Amino acid sequence: MPDLSALAGFAIGLAFGGLGLLTGFCLLSGLRDWWNDNDGRKLRSFALALAVAIAGTQALAVTGTVEIGKSLYLQPTFSAPLIFVGGLLFGLGMVLSNGCAARALVLLGKGNLRSLVVIALIGITAQMTLKGLLGPARLAFMQWTQVSPDAVSVPALLSMLGLSDLAARVLATGAISGGLAIFAFSDATFRRSLSAVIAGLGVGALVVAGWAATGWFAVDEFNPIPVTSLTFVAPLSDSLQYVMLSTGLSLSFGVAVVFGVLAGSFTIALLTGRFQLEGYTSAPHMLRSVSGAMLMGIGGAMAYGCSVGQGLTGLSTLALPSFVAAAGILSGAAIGLRGRAVVPALAAR
Repeated sequence: MPDLSALAGFAIGLAFGGLGLLTGFCLLSGLRDWWNDNDGRKLRSFALALAVAIAGTQALAVTGTVEIGKSLYLQPTFSAPLIFVGGLLFGLGMVLSNGCAARALVLLGKGNLRSLVVIALIGITAQMTLKGLLGPARLAFMQWTQVSPDAVSVPALLSMLGLSDLAARVLATGAISGGLAIFAFSDATFRRSLSAVIAGLGVGALVVAGWAATGWFAVDEFNPIPVTSLTFVAPLSDSLQYVMLSTGLSLSFGVAVVFGVLAGSFTIALLTGRFQLEGYTSAPHMLRSVSGAMLMGIGGAMAYGCSVGQGLTGLSTLALPSFVAAAGILSGAAIGLRGRAVVPALAAR
């Protein structure tokens, strides 16, 4: 029988999949709409989700409910160049594949067979980069460029200026989360878009729920689990292994989230009549999608996360490496979107 962390992960994934399909929540869509149509609703929705995620996660940390310091994002040593380049590759890849790892899962649930190829390749190339053929090169570059700074988070930086740990965390949370919320709600069009507001509030709350599930609700001293929340690159790789070798593996939080997203999207697609099988329209279309998926798998493994894993979950910890990863993802997406705008043939679907 699945443990509490897996059950919680499936429930959180179920909600994310349903919400993602109903609202179209997606960083790439937000950037594309902002760039091409001056429509900032989806981008502001992402900003609101981040604001909620930061406020909720830091509240869990302040109260001692969850030790976010044990998470992958706040390790004392990291390689900023590796993480930035990984984010850059991921951002470019999600443009080529027309969606990130999380969005591919949501679209697969509604019958988009292109997403099946994208998901499989993300999982395979991520595993290659973490533990396979590309692993030694990744590790060598990481060891060559890694540093051990005195502070690995924004609150820690503020503490070095003489603030108490509590004051530093409250100040950082208020400034960043508050600024994002103001940005989101400063636009009247966004305020009138109920789906965009609900998506932002809902996805942000799911990030907080993930931290609470792995760091408090499902904690088992006899079976420790990583403290984490929503992320999709490594879990996609783990999911591929699980479906092949499930008799020798346990169902983890991340794998359960992946299955939950598929189930949630599929259920909503059936209930709303949106389920429809779709495939590639041409060989160049498939080549772009495959190339993007491989870049996302490699880049996501290098950056320790995706547009959700670093862009929401990582940033909710206010970890400095997550800001580096997010900068890389945004830079890669900007390069990809600018390229598709300059070369119309690349934008053809």
